Amino acid sequence: MLAAGVIKKIVKGVGLERRHVAPARMFCERYALATFGHEHQRPGGRILAYHSVGQPAWGVNDVSPQQFRRHLDLALELGYRFVPASQIALTGGAPMDLAVTFDDGARSVATVAAPILRDYGIPYTVFPVTDWTDGKVEHFVGKVMTWDEMAGLVTSGAEIGSHSVTHSDFAAMSPDRYEHELAESRRIIRSRLGCTTETFAIPLGQARHWTAAAGDAARAAGYAIVYSQSEETRPAGTIARTFVTQFDADYIFRVLLRGAFDWWDEWF
Repeated sequence: MLAAGVIKKIVKGVGLERRHVAPARMFCERYALATFGHEHQRPGGRILAYHSVGQPAWGVNDVSPQQFRRHLDLALELGYRFVPASQIALTGGAPMDLAVTFDDGARSVATVAAPILRDYGIPYTVFPVTDWTDGKVEHFVGKVMTWDEMAGLVTSGAEIGSHSVTHSDFAAMSPDRYEHELAESRRIIRSRLGCTTETFAIPLGQARHWTAAAGDAARAAGYAIVYSQSEETRPAGTIARTFVTQFDADYIFRVLLRGAFDWWDEWF
């Protein structure tokens, strides 16, 4: 048998390799798809899924403030109109409608992204993980918004949805836990912010992280809208979003808006 010290070194090495190799793989994938992939013309609007803005702890999902502003400017230059995500989810939206959403409730959404969006007059939606916002997970303390900060966003017009209680994989949990993750997160948001949410963003986002039974449970818990990931691989009954990464400079962002990543699932 391998000594415990050797095993630790191997595990650490795998972690380091993943941290360095996975972003490189994602970078190559996105440029390859942008160059050689097919574009997908959507009949309606598109919903963008961001995470953090100028907060490197979110890794490839973090975009810089300058990059975020550039995305907004480029979309406006191309003739897009920013609308609430719920408008696209409920009506389909028009082909040049675009919406901004943020998963996880990263603190930079309040401190960096919200002031930028306020400058542009752009609506947005935030999906917090309630245990993280409640301060129950030490790793996220100080990295995600407080309820007071989120209340400030609500006052300024932001929509708030749920991203579950613990950000766990629904496909890996027993059905009797669905109610806790779905109904309890909705109850906590209502008790902390005084608003009732009817929208839910699937943790991890991919079709393999959601089940038909979870969809039934979401409807039973009071959610009218469930957001997932890419257009062509999303689970039945969910609304697609397009994930944005730190690699999405002008060239990538343009083809992203034209649907080049509509079959691509973020896997990092």
